Amino acid sequence: MERIQTAIAKARAARGDKGGSGGRMPSPFAADRPLAPEQVAEAWQALSEVAPSPHHFSRHHVVAGRGGKESAPFDVMRTKLLHQMRAQGWRRVAITSPGAGCGKSTIALNLALSLARQPELRILLVELDLRRPSLARMLGLTDGHNFAEVLRDSAVFEDHAVRIGANLAIATNRQPVRNPSELLQGASVPGALAGIEAHYAPDVVIFDLPPLLVSDDTLAVADLVDCALLIAAAESTSAQEVDLCERELAERTNVLGVVLNKCRYMESGYGYSHYG
Repeated sequence: MERIQTAIAKARAARGDKGGSGGRMPSPFAADRPLAPEQVAEAWQALSEVAPSPHHFSRHHVVAGRGGKESAPFDVMRTKLLHQMRAQGWRRVAITSPGAGCGKSTIALNLALSLARQPELRILLVELDLRRPSLARMLGLTDGHNFAEVLRDSAVFEDHAVRIGANLAIATNRQPVRNPSELLQGASVPGALAGIEAHYAPDVVIFDLPPLLVSDDTLAVADLVDCALLIAAAESTSAQEVDLCERELAERTNVLGVVLNKCRYMESGYGYSHYG
């Protein structure tokens, strides 16, 4: 883990940045035709509510919903994320990784649950990993949700999303989607996302994106988000992969940092992730 951090730092220094935007200007995506506050509240109440059991969540390493020691790493991530996004006026954050198996979807869900423990915030988690969707399984959902149909503008959001508590909405896909790259590059996607934001007025929208080096799906939508977090697996992701992904992302959006996941051996007092 120490070697990968050192290599990442050297690569950043060599190209004259610290994992940030690379000179990109902030570009918040303002929702079109926002609803009145009472209409927004009604829209949230209309979403189907689910309450996954603590046992089910624990089996899938989802720990941030109840707070406490286990959720502390995600709470730290939450605080850093909010600080940077509020300072820049950003709303949309993407979660991606270099390859499969880095735990990005698990981190995205835990981060969303940590954010939702702040009752004044409305949080939206959107699954855009259309090749290997996993959020429905982690939530224990059996309904045939297919958020891809919302992106095609052929279905409404509330039919393909659920609500946890009063302020966390999650859009899922039960099955893999055919031709996901073509869909994500389609003309309907920007309008669909803007319409959802107008209707539900989320404070933070988290996009669970596919691994960056597996397909061009993430590049297809990277221009639509304000910033991104890159999730690396400490003992399998190489420093070269991290550096390549940071370069690719920085050409399209603001890179907030790298989270090192799956750290089995850590120094005393060292935190769960490296961020920034």
